[in-house]
Amino acid sequence: MSPEETPAEEERKFNPKTEIQISDAKLIKKTAKIGSEIKTKLEIPAAYGRMAAQTAKQVIVQRLREAEREMIFGEFKDKEKEVVSGVIQRHEGRFVLVDLGRAVGYLPFEEQIFGEKYQPGERVKVYIKEVQLGSKGPEIILSRTSDEILKKVFYLEIPEISNGLVELKAVAREAGSRSKVAVATDSENVDPIGSCVGQRGSRIQTIIGELGGEKIDIIQYDENPSKFIGNALSPAKIISIKLEEKEKKAYVKVISDQLSLAIGKNGQNARLAARLTGWKIDIGEARIEKIEKAGEGKDGKKGKDDVETQNLASPDNASENAPKEEKKEKAVETAGQLSEKEKNVETQNLASENKKTVETHDDASPDDTTKKKKKKPEKEKPTEEKN
Repeated sequence: MSPEETPAEEERKFNPKTEIQISDAKLIKKTAKIGSEIKTKLEIPAAYGRMAAQTAKQVIVQRLREAEREMIFGEFKDKEKEVVSGVIQRHEGRFVLVDLGRAVGYLPFEEQIFGEKYQPGERVKVYIKEVQLGSKGPEIILSRTSDEILKKVFYLEIPEISNGLVELKAVAREAGSRSKVAVATDSENVDPIGSCVGQRGSRIQTIIGELGGEKIDIIQYDENPSKFIGNALSPAKIISIKLEEKEKKAYVKVISDQLSLAIGKNGQNARLAARLTGWKIDIGEARIEKIEKAGEGKDGKKGKDDVETQNLASPDNASENAPKEEKKEKAVETAGQLSEKEKNVETQNLASENKKTVETHDDASPDDTTKKKKKKPEKEKPTEEKN
């Protein structure tokens, strides 16, 4: 449309509540012009009515509540994506209400740890996921399954992490079940895993208790992806790792005994390791082929017994075994010589004993000799039996 065809502006209607005529305005203020404002002081009545007092009270309370809501919203909006401490207030359906001090937060069912019980009056650490301004004030959505809770607890409980000596590189968590944490340090005198575990596991036990008994694996971070993946799959022992950097995929081989340990219950260990490292991990069983070099048997295969016989028959082995056989023969000869010497000693001892007995017989009385003569055949009996 051309500017000539534009419709005329609508005439402005006169509002007696906010506007007055120019003639009436000049009676109040002589310099009044069209569009100017005139301020008049209201007369204070001697006494307000009941309705007026009630409406004034409602307006004042409403404005105060709005100001308070805006202030609380601004306070918790700044704390969004942070971990705070709160007290369980009550259950409302599937929601859990948590008292955060100046406001009440909502812990939805999907953000609760499976199997964890929330008793009224119990103090818990929660993650502020989102803050919205609703009709009834700020709506604070909380979470107990976030990875940030685990990081925050580590910062609070382990001074080496808060000081910067030990760094949290990555965290992978399945809330209520198991978590993996990768730590690293630049100083040689600090053990990152030992500092996180603490003396007799004191530090890690407090963190586990804070998270409701959740199992935590602390892993050494490494710049080498293959070593880092091997550490992430612990406690399973890895044989070989093949990497495809373009697809960021890793092929891991383990022994058959370690396969179930590497995969974990319902694939949990492999899933957490993949999330921790950022690589796709494919775990397979390593086939170890046993190559046996031996003579051919009945089935045309070579056995271990044939290998041993061939090795013994070879001239090299014969020369190696010769000194061993000579040593054995010498040992047998020395043992025989020792046995002969022992026999000679025994015969000499027996001869000396016999001489002593003969002397005693001469000095003794005839009664004693008769008794001893009777006893002699009893001593000689075992010697005859031995012969």
